[in-house]
Amino acid sequence: MSVPNTMRVGPFCSTVLVKKRYLIFYIFLIWISLIPILLEFWVYWRFLWNYARPIHFYTFLPLLVFLMYITLVFSSIIFAKILLLIVNAIHKPREGVFLRIPEDRDYRYWSLRNTIKKWPIWLAHRFPFPGFLDNVCFKMFGVKTKISNSLFEGWVDTEFIDFGKDVVVGQGAIIQSAVIIGNMLIIRKTIIEDEVRIGSHAIVMPGTHIGHNCILAANSVTTVGQVLEKGYIYVGIPAKKFKRNFFFEDGLEDKIGHVENIEELREKYEHIYVKRKDELTRKDRRELKREKKEVEKKRFDLEMKEWEEVDDGFNI
Repeated sequence: MSVPNTMRVGPFCSTVLVKKRYLIFYIFLIWISLIPILLEFWVYWRFLWNYARPIHFYTFLPLLVFLMYITLVFSSIIFAKILLLIVNAIHKPREGVFLRIPEDRDYRYWSLRNTIKKWPIWLAHRFPFPGFLDNVCFKMFGVKTKISNSLFEGWVDTEFIDFGKDVVVGQGAIIQSAVIIGNMLIIRKTIIEDEVRIGSHAIVMPGTHIGHNCILAANSVTTVGQVLEKGYIYVGIPAKKFKRNFFFEDGLEDKIGHVENIEELREKYEHIYVKRKDELTRKDRRELKREKKEVEKKRFDLEMKEWEEVDDGFNI
């Protein structure tokens, strides 16, 4: 599936810049992260360049470019982490509701943290093998996540978020720990427990707590501080409890309970288990194909009959 260029999925930072002088940190990070790859290229050139036989230099050059990109990402992450440690020592990040004015220290330092993280996050997400460097960014910048999570098809904030394991974020979904509403900046810790599914273009507002084995349907929106009960499907704006999230492999025996005969077992099983189309047996596929042919034949015979009636009318 193609993705528009404007859809910058993956880890993201706010573009809010409270003061223009914060761009100094951005420019400094770009400059200092380029130094290691320039040294890397200089060493490569010193060892492999030979005017008489330059073939080795050009043969291994693509590999060098790949390694230089990884070096650039890691150097930018390390230097950004050092700056963040200094900034956080001066003013520790905290949750709360703050005024969106330059005089508010929490608002200023939130903007500064985003400015520092923007360059390494942009680099990491352009890596041709998705997920690996994004995970490094998440972990280095304070997000608790697992390798088993798939977070890279949506916009995911880079602080005050705890993910469980086996979490899937749909394309274009937004997971926030900070949001600007009117003249206020709201920062709240967002918690997403194990085996949660977040549909495409859903929005998780700051402070949301999504319980284990929960589904937030596509295009749904939670409210600030909303708690989604474990094991349920939530739909709508704002998200409301829809129904239990049943999967046939999750405790099926407990759901069916005691039965007297095989027919009763079959009825209970069919009631809670919806068969996927790609799980049809060969016999089921043949039956569907036969039914489809019969429907097409009836439609063809009906069309032919209508054409014959029209033709007879012209002959008269």
